Amino acid sequence: MTPADETSDDSGEIIDLLLIEPNHGDVRLFEENFKEGKIFNSIHAVSDGEEALAFINQHGEYEEAPQPDIILLEPQLPGKSGMEVLSELNNTPKVTDIPIVVLTSSELGKDIVKSHDLEADEYIRKPVGAEEFIEFVQEVENFWLAVVRNNGNSGG
Repeated sequence: MTPADETSDDSGEIIDLLLIEPNHGDVRLFEENFKEGKIFNSIHAVSDGEEALAFINQHGEYEEAPQPDIILLEPQLPGKSGMEVLSELNNTPKVTDIPIVVLTSSELGKDIVKSHDLEADEYIRKPVGAEEFIEFVQEVENFWLAVVRNNGNSGG
């Protein structure tokens, strides 16, 4: 991304979003729609739970990866599940300040997460069609702005 493409939140910081999503077509739609959004500057995508934890903990090929400011987590992942990733993140002190948004397919998704005694910062319905992605991006941006306002900073 070139500097001309970069925007920032009210504090002037560049915002990194980590998308944990196994469907490459969905990743492309997320990236295209967030590019047109107003807040997120850098979208990093990983496709499974192990890769997500390596990115967040800056291990292996992700040693130089930025610490994400917000995480979007699809619960249905190959290998280590989204529930396992959320459990590890909930128990990792260095990342407890990073807001986690679980992508749900319905209200049932939120209930399933909670039934595992896990908690995310927000649950947002995952867009199904391309036309729903614009509304989804706005929901994530609104959530981010609420976090920034409540914390006085980006938390990252």
